[in-house]
Amino acid sequence: MWEVIQKGGPLMYLIILCSVLALAVVLERLYSMHKARIDTNRFMDTIADLLRKSKISESIDLCDQTQGPIARIMKAGILKHDRSRAEIREATQDAGSHEVPQLERNMGVLATIAHITPLLGLLGTVTGMVRAFQIIQQKALALQPVNPGDLAGGIWEALITTVAGLSVAIPTYVAYNFLVSRVESVVVEMERSATDLVDILSSRREES
Repeated sequence: MWEVIQKGGPLMYLIILCSVLALAVVLERLYSMHKARIDTNRFMDTIADLLRKSKISESIDLCDQTQGPIARIMKAGILKHDRSRAEIREATQDAGSHEVPQLERNMGVLATIAHITPLLGLLGTVTGMVRAFQIIQQKALALQPVNPGDLAGGIWEALITTVAGLSVAIPTYVAYNFLVSRVESVVVEMERSATDLVDILSSRREES
């Protein structure tokens, strides 16, 4: 493996660095997403039951004890339980605007790696072919025959970097799209939960 990397030229080290960084980001995001996921239906049923019984402090404690952005958004809305519907909705929206960037953290790094690694591979291909043509020119100027072995180094570099770049870019792009879909799923749950909370608090005020 080390010999293959060396034959690929200096750009191989950049591609390997990108692969390590992409793997680290994917693992970190998967762990973060796992922590952000909760049984939303069960959580909202419990919150709704507490709020209908006017147990405001208990519902806030439940939000504090529950991990994830949905619980934090619910807490922001419940703290405004005695305000108007518009103010409650604004509180949940403000809380959500702070949670979404946390869900999308480092996603730009994955997108960048997925885009630049094929370009690094292409650059390695070009530099490898340049080396091969340089050898041909040198042999021609020296009136020496060109052997396939003389071109092997440049062709190795051209092919290996291309393969390496695509091998990193393809799974990184797949992982990026998967994580984006997970983020969108959490955001939809956040919006639906926030709307349900506004309805619950508004109906509670009307009943009182």
